[in-house]
Amino acid sequence: MTLYRESCLYHLWLALCAACNGSAIHRLFTKAGRWCNAQVDTSAILHPLCREGKLSKAWPDSLLCRLLMFLANIPASLLYGLYRLLQPTFEDSFFARLAFALGDETAIAQSWLIMLLWCIPYEYWNNAYTLMAFAFLLLLFCAGSMHRKEYRLDIKGIGFYPLVVFGAMFLGVAFSYARTLSTRFLAYHIAAALCVLVTVSAVHHVRDLKRLAASGSVCVAVSSLYAIVQRMQGLEVNKSYVDLKLNADMPSRVMSFFDNPNAFAEVLMMLLPLVIALVLCSKSLLGKLAALGAMALGVTALGMTYGRASWIGFACALVVMVFLWKPKLLPLFPLVCIAAVPLLPSSIWNRILTITNMKDTSTASRIPLYETAIKIIRQSPAAGAGLGTAAVQSFVKKYNLYTGYAPFVHAHNIYLQVWIEAGLLGILGFVSAMLWNIKRAAHTVRHCGSSEARTLTCGAAAALCGAMVCGLADYLWNYPRVMCIFWFVFAMALAGAKLCAADADRLE
Repeated sequence: MTLYRESCLYHLWLALCAACNGSAIHRLFTKAGRWCNAQVDTSAILHPLCREGKLSKAWPDSLLCRLLMFLANIPASLLYGLYRLLQPTFEDSFFARLAFALGDETAIAQSWLIMLLWCIPYEYWNNAYTLMAFAFLLLLFCAGSMHRKEYRLDIKGIGFYPLVVFGAMFLGVAFSYARTLSTRFLAYHIAAALCVLVTVSAVHHVRDLKRLAASGSVCVAVSSLYAIVQRMQGLEVNKSYVDLKLNADMPSRVMSFFDNPNAFAEVLMMLLPLVIALVLCSKSLLGKLAALGAMALGVTALGMTYGRASWIGFACALVVMVFLWKPKLLPLFPLVCIAAVPLLPSSIWNRILTITNMKDTSTASRIPLYETAIKIIRQSPAAGAGLGTAAVQSFVKKYNLYTGYAPFVHAHNIYLQVWIEAGLLGILGFVSAMLWNIKRAAHTVRHCGSSEARTLTCGAAAALCGAMVCGLADYLWNYPRVMCIFWFVFAMALAGAKLCAADADRLE
């Protein structure tokens, strides 16, 4: 590090930064950033969208929140009472002290499990792994709470709307057209709920947040490196993934450890903003270089997936990331995008041009899928068809609602699919939970000082925005492992906002 700071390159960089800070361009961008912030604070449209709603504001002190907190922490309270009763016995036990130490570092255990879970090849993957892993983490957290009274499951930090979403999933099974088929999918949502619960509860310091972001970066680096090796070894072009008439020059689409190139693209789209945030907040040169390497590999692999919806979602995430992190750089973003266009390979540029081309079979095939989803909503608007793609497929086949050529798998739209699986309560809870979390993260980072937690929260909130845009053309929960990553990013935004709010309270 000392050699780096004494190098000519480092001094050149300092000189360029000093020149930039005193330039007219820097002043222009600073004024533009202030103008963007002013629009949020004074706009008649944006301000109501950004302020905290009455329901979410009343949630922490509500009777329901206190009741759920009490019920969720009954095991921890009982264990703590047992510890106080037999404290000398536990303190003299090596295994008890080991369990306490492991429980105190649940976030570290989660980071290692994430690296293992998300790098298992698809042919060896079992969706039960996720449920078992987060159930184990929950037990580990309870072990840590046994000797610490303040170490409790944070139902309050999760918020009201996410609980509505997960509650709607149980109702989706109860009112399902095919209850047996839906029951299997409920386990995937329980695993996702445990992921949110453990992540929000186990993150107490910014180092915990950084470790979890670093585990996501490892997943991006390893899976992307494997995807690049796939391309170098050569992959046969799969005609079901691309229209060869309009994309004749497009090579095969990489999928890495995942079964589908779109699923892999969605994983990269959601995790790359966290990697970028890690680049920005890493203090050590080695950590910054490692994050930069993961980012470079991830962006390269994302291009090789040729996932158009994920490309658009990632672009949206970058815009939100810049706006939340440093609004004054926002005017520079379109200029960078325009300058990058000539550098794009012709196959990627041609793929972008097919996004709105209805002659593309992939684009055209979505129309009958959307029409089928709307038919289901009209037929069963309140309850939907039932939780899980299998129940929806059975419902569609029973009433002959689909007229397309390709088999009906899902609606290719996360909003329509959540509605037809979890009913009206599910879609209202889902949209409310996403907007509430993004608004909360955005409000927190705009009103707190510069910190690592702030940067990581910006990355998580940006990833959620990208996922919401990508979800207009893809169903991100089709693969349970991808669904778990979605809720992990959601929990990272919650945990980051919690840390930022705590820092702001300490400063006051």
